[in-house]
Amino acid sequence: MNTVIEVTNLRKLFPVKKSRLFTREEKFVHAVDDVSLTVAPGEVLAVVGESGCGKSTLALTLLGLERPSAGSIQISGQEITTLSGRQMRAVRRHIQMIFQDPYESLNPMMTVGDIVAEPLHVHGLAKNKQERWQRVVAALEDAGLKPAENFRYRLPHELSGGQRQRVVIAGALVLEPQLLIADEPVSMLDVSIRAEILNLLLELRNRRGISIVMITHDLGTVGYIADRIAVMYLGRIVEMGPATAILQNPQHPYTKALLSVVPVPNPRQRRERIILQGETPNPIDLPPGCRFHPRCPVVQPHCREVDPQLRPIPAGHEVACLEVEPKIR
Repeated sequence: MNTVIEVTNLRKLFPVKKSRLFTREEKFVHAVDDVSLTVAPGEVLAVVGESGCGKSTLALTLLGLERPSAGSIQISGQEITTLSGRQMRAVRRHIQMIFQDPYESLNPMMTVGDIVAEPLHVHGLAKNKQERWQRVVAALEDAGLKPAENFRYRLPHELSGGQRQRVVIAGALVLEPQLLIADEPVSMLDVSIRAEILNLLLELRNRRGISIVMITHDLGTVGYIADRIAVMYLGRIVEMGPATAILQNPQHPYTKALLSVVPVPNPRQRRERIILQGETPNPIDLPPGCRFHPRCPVVQPHCREVDPQLRPIPAGHEVACLEVEPKIR
């Protein structure tokens, strides 16, 4: 299968400062632990989970802003985990990130035109001012800021929250990337603006063929935008597959708990809420067996001993749970 990005057995561990002077034991925070996934051209993959599950660290590692501890990341068939900083700069033309907070990701002293043109300066892509401005105009108008000339000399504080996020998107689009990584792209926006930004991302996917990895904790949003969903818990993907299959027929107890608290417009279709007990285990001292077993409502004795791996199931996707029947091949 043709893929834009292919991730295999990816790990990102952060060393913990030793609390004792003479201790030899070295401990790590298991932020991303043995994650494998692929994204096809023009596909939207949503990575969902609670805060602290590792999804944002996964995004930063895919972009090369964090060096992986182990595993492989291939962008259009090119391995990037071994590239130098200079080599990685060329790769970043093809993979761009939309950060969560447009208030923090824009330089308050730069005009909109200069912000969107800056990536072209960094990568040396425009031959002259005229060509640079033409590419800036195309990016701004593709991001929904029309006419571009009306926004060229504005500063970020002169824009609304939705307009600022569109400037961030334009700054990513100006390099004509193959892949966008969107880290909670609508969580800082008013509800009335969220649908506009999500529609914009879908329009860009359809018109430009851009693949999108969307990082979010909002399962109510992903059903609208995602083709596939990967559910993360404590650094691992515990369920992955087509969005429709996971939203309509979740199999992992953690996915069921997340979906049970998603608001439903029709009060007659309310789900029975599953409230998980206890706290998320310490990512430094992981529990033996299944990582979810300390909070799992259907835990069995063998769950405390065996660490389940993702495997195909009859429902049409993959689940890492010993209590779900595997697909017979």
